Amino acid sequence: MLAKLRSLFVNDDNEQTDEIRPELAAASLMLEVSWADHELSAEELASVEHLLVQLYGINASKAALLIDDAQERLKTNVGLHPYTSYLNEQLDETGRFDVICALWELALADNRIDKFEEHTIRRVSDLLYLSHSRFIEAKLLIKAKRTTP
Repeated sequence: MLAKLRSLFVNDDNEQTDEIRPELAAASLMLEVSWADHELSAEELASVEHLLVQLYGINASKAALLIDDAQERLKTNVGLHPYTSYLNEQLDETGRFDVICALWELALADNRIDKFEEHTIRRVSDLLYLSHSRFIEAKLLIKAKRTTP
């Protein structure tokens, strides 16, 4: 599973492709969650970059390129469906659960969960065909992780 996740959206010459890759789809979903409260702070962008590095094992510069690409795509592609559809095709249930965990981690970056962020994560979870119990499990897992020293 991790081998699938580690494939990059840029070739060796750092040229962008039009193809959606798992990490680009995840970056786009992370930006959707970040923007759900109509605020996108530098801290949230740093959290997105950190989560992409952690989740996909890429370096910070590739994560920054990924974020830039995702931001450009989100200007013209409205909605979650292209990204969740792609992730459904490419990831197993565990991989999709990991994406939801990353979204919860992003939502909790400011130590509170905004109702719009939670709603967006719920929609993504539904579109990724994760059960409500897995949605709640991810939320509780990340909350516990943040409170454990």
